[in-house]
Amino acid sequence: MFGDLFEEDFSFISTNHCGKGKKLKARDSEPPAPRDFTNLSGIKNQGGTCYLNSLLQTLLFTPEFRGNALFSLGPEELGTLDDSGKPDAKVRIIPLQLQRLFAQLLLLDQQAASTTDLTESFGWNSHEEMRQHDVQELNRILFSALETSLVGTSGHDLINRLYHGIVVNQIVCKECKNISERQEDFLDLTVAVKGVAGLEEALWNMYVEEEYFENENLYRCGACDKLVEASKSAKLRKLPPFLTISLLRFNFDFEKCERYKETSCYTFPIQINLRPFCEQTEMDDSEYMYELFSVIIHKGGCYGGHYHVYIRDVDELGNWQLQEEEDGLIEDKDLRESENAKEIENPLAVLKGILSEEESKPIPVDQLGQKLLEKKGVSWNKKYRKQYGALRKYLQNHPQIFQFSPDENKVGLKEKRKLPFKSGSQGQALQSSPQKNDIQWNSEKKPARLRDSSAGCHWFDLNDSKVQPIKEEDIENQFQGKESAYMLFYRKSQLKRPLEARGNPRYQIPEHLLNEMNAANTELQKKRADCDSANNGIDLHLHLSSCYKFHNGALHPSLTWKESVVDLTIDRRKKLGDLRQSVFQMLESWEGDMILSLAKPLPAGLHLYQILDGDELTLDGIGLGDGADVFVWNGKEVGGTKVMTGPDHEPVVINVLRLAEYNEGGKGQHFTESQHVFSCSTELGDLRRALAPSGGIILKNVSGPDKEAKNWEVFLEEDMKETVKSVGLMDGCSVLILDSHDQSFVNVSSGNLTAFTYDISWLQVKNFCRTEEEEKQVKITATIETVMSDIKMKAIRALQLEEELANDSCLRPVSGNGKLLSPVPEDYTVKEAELKMGSLLGLCHGKAPASTQLFLYFIVGSDQNASPEMEIVVEETASVKE
Repeated sequence: MFGDLFEEDFSFISTNHCGKGKKLKARDSEPPAPRDFTNLSGIKNQGGTCYLNSLLQTLLFTPEFRGNALFSLGPEELGTLDDSGKPDAKVRIIPLQLQRLFAQLLLLDQQAASTTDLTESFGWNSHEEMRQHDVQELNRILFSALETSLVGTSGHDLINRLYHGIVVNQIVCKECKNISERQEDFLDLTVAVKGVAGLEEALWNMYVEEEYFENENLYRCGACDKLVEASKSAKLRKLPPFLTISLLRFNFDFEKCERYKETSCYTFPIQINLRPFCEQTEMDDSEYMYELFSVIIHKGGCYGGHYHVYIRDVDELGNWQLQEEEDGLIEDKDLRESENAKEIENPLAVLKGILSEEESKPIPVDQLGQKLLEKKGVSWNKKYRKQYGALRKYLQNHPQIFQFSPDENKVGLKEKRKLPFKSGSQGQALQSSPQKNDIQWNSEKKPARLRDSSAGCHWFDLNDSKVQPIKEEDIENQFQGKESAYMLFYRKSQLKRPLEARGNPRYQIPEHLLNEMNAANTELQKKRADCDSANNGIDLHLHLSSCYKFHNGALHPSLTWKESVVDLTIDRRKKLGDLRQSVFQMLESWEGDMILSLAKPLPAGLHLYQILDGDELTLDGIGLGDGADVFVWNGKEVGGTKVMTGPDHEPVVINVLRLAEYNEGGKGQHFTESQHVFSCSTELGDLRRALAPSGGIILKNVSGPDKEAKNWEVFLEEDMKETVKSVGLMDGCSVLILDSHDQSFVNVSSGNLTAFTYDISWLQVKNFCRTEEEEKQVKITATIETVMSDIKMKAIRALQLEEELANDSCLRPVSGNGKLLSPVPEDYTVKEAELKMGSLLGLCHGKAPASTQLFLYFIVGSDQNASPEMEIVVEETASVKE
């Protein structure tokens, strides 16, 4: 639909979520965030529609367009969206969708509205929505589409009525005084930026300055029928209620053959008197006074960027409040430093300040750079070059302020001259029009200060979904640079709003849209309440002491886990007292004190930590998260047994290895393995007395439970006062107990075992027998001389499978891609089976092949990929035919 001028900068797209919580729904199902403190709604960016959003917000905040024109058209003229699917119905989709969008922006309690339905009414597809276009071009096309849609309705002249103006071009013959004129209609005026100080100078050049036909460039007069001297000029013949001005920021460099963006300073006033540019000037000043109410801003270059818009809230629909200053008064020194810092940030003010001290005498450009360094303590190249380019180039880009000598080696300030007219709010009498060379449009030290022309009306920055208040003087920041004004919207000062419109977003909205928005807000409130409950609800697992017993250092359920635990869902913002009350109500038979303790399931069983205390504290405040385990008891004992709580009494499961009394496999040294539970505060001396009452030594596997165990370390006598926790014994760690008769295998002085251990380590076994249980995986302690049949039996016990399974099962290595390899003969050792420590084995149905048998894979058919792979065990002596 439009020229592909820009690509969108997506960093400006904001995202919002309903809240933080465990149960995040799909984003589409979450309700949109409510409006923020400004009470104004933004518009979602569909991927590249910031230009559309900026224009739609401008139209929304044009109350005469919104209310007097658009909302005045009822269903009898536009039809209804419900009838859009009926073949004979006359439905004007674009104005209906625009009405609906405006109603949502005014009344629907959401941070940002969607334009999807509106863009679909334009006939846009998803690709069109992702492409960014020029906002000026969109403005004209949208107006054209609206006019077409409204043909035959009372709103057929809506656009003409509000935005249509007329320019008249005249050529006056110097001899016969004949006037030839041509009239042009406009909906917006395009004005130059390059080489112009601001809007007023641009309008003066267009509608006051005359072009002369003389010397060799003569004009053929129709009345004289000959070439004559003549003058050409243009004037505004008809002023619209709303004046739209497009700034020609984008130009083409014919030498470089490329587009570029004009970023030089370009001022525009809050109020402007258009009398000097009009054909008829005899009316009262109020007829020519206009007020700025919208500035569309483009950030970026000519091949990429982003649009947002500054808007004056004419009907005072939004809450305007700037961020408060920090508490306390600002010291004078800090204030001065802040002002100096701001001045250093603005190179235009700095350079003008330096040159103004030279009494209008030009100085060499190099000397100007030196004076900048002396006065501000910073060089041009270090502070400004990256953003503004070289100093000379920057000076040349501001010809309205700086003037070079003929050889361009020296620079000074241009002389101050009077403005050709005043455009104050009272519309003082115009001064006589001077020659163009005497005009100084930007003669002050700072750009023309914007005034607060309407005390009660405030400005907002509407940037897609984000809306924030701004000060009127912030508009000055958009006079120049990569983020600068691109379109200006003025309204006649005579246009006054009725009192009933002030602060009333419902004003002039049709009844059917009011009802639709009321229903939508009710639905939004319900969705937000549901979302709030879902995102703040936490599931707690309540463990009831009556269903537990304490043994082997931890709490264990007397019944099944399901029967011992009660699940409770509660809002995390509720207080601990509320939780206690809920538990009391669930357990009507509870007697005596009720203590709630935070619990945690450990490998040894359930362990209790701190008591939850402070009934006035919120659950979130005391750290109760989703899935937390809470033990309900009397705070002293469980089943008559005193329970020690807290991190100092955590139970630790330790694997205890001992030398076997005989060699089952006939090869190497074998070990027995058992698991024991100790409190982490148990001293090693107590642990030794429990495990080796007749004396002996303890060795720790220093490689840890999840690594190959090749290093063993002896705990010395001086270690016996250390605790299980302080020496680093954790769940799954292994210790080796050597009784007195085994100690000949240990070199106690070096703290290492001799070679009889054959590198004690781990193998992993996974259950592939397809029982009701899901596939589980266990770790089995082994050495390179451990026999595979022993590993299989240990795995069956660790997996808690029936021991009869040993007669119909085998161990098969699992490859890196998960394939089960050939079964390992049960009389092989780990070394003979060529298994690496830490290898994964599968416990599978079927018997391993004997030493006289082969295990083969085969497929049926010629397509290896399509045919399933099958297995067979055959005797080595079998023929191929067999």
